[in-house]
Amino acid sequence: MIAISNITKSFGRHQVLKGIDLSVSTGEVVAILGPSGSGKTTLLRCLNYLERPDNGSIAIGDFAVDCKRAGKKDILRLRRKSAMVFQQYNLFKHKTALENVMEGLLVVQKQPKEEAKARSIALLSKVGLGSKLDAYPSELSGGQQQRVGIARALALNPEVILFDEPTSALDPELVGEVLAVIRSIAKEGITMIIVTHEMGFAQDVASHVVFMDGGVIVEQGKPSELFRAPKEERTKQFLNRIRPELNYSI
Repeated sequence: MIAISNITKSFGRHQVLKGIDLSVSTGEVVAILGPSGSGKTTLLRCLNYLERPDNGSIAIGDFAVDCKRAGKKDILRLRRKSAMVFQQYNLFKHKTALENVMEGLLVVQKQPKEEAKARSIALLSKVGLGSKLDAYPSELSGGQQQRVGIARALALNPEVILFDEPTSALDPELVGEVLAVIRSIAKEGITMIIVTHEMGFAQDVASHVVFMDGGVIVEQGKPSELFRAPKEERTKQFLNRIRPELNYSI
């Protein structure tokens, strides 16, 4: 469903991604873990060309691009196959929750207004915000704003949803409500790639876990394998620091 091959990305002399290969099957939930600066977010941003990869190829569904040669039409077509949920919500401050969700349906997909409105109301209700349709971002909590962002992503009916640390900007007491929504989406079989520091969530929800460090994939596998019996020493070191109760011997 998604095939990433030899993706590289540098900023000046600093190479952030050093040849990433990754395959994601339809309906799979992939959690990407790793320390700050490991390249997790850059990889996610490369998948929908918020950052242009230097080399490699990306395929989503039946469409593939050569990253070095991709033109504007190729990039637009690739972007329409995914939707992204950002750390900082990225909502239009001057638009209501309903208008934020409708925006992509009206502008990108050119849906009739009433059709876009009905779908947006249904999705906001789905994420528990049916009573907040006319609220502006400033009137919503961080958790509620992030749930609007999730509804906005779902509205586009993408082939994959990309989550960039969706709870990192939230107060601890608001994290649970956002994770609960993502869990419910995962049960519907929607393909997702999630960059996260929530280890328990990744272990519970993901079907595949990827550990990155230094711009490369150090180790990957099923959560039951990677969390209980990591093979690489660097993975053990990371998990020992994040979840010391697991006490991996290194």
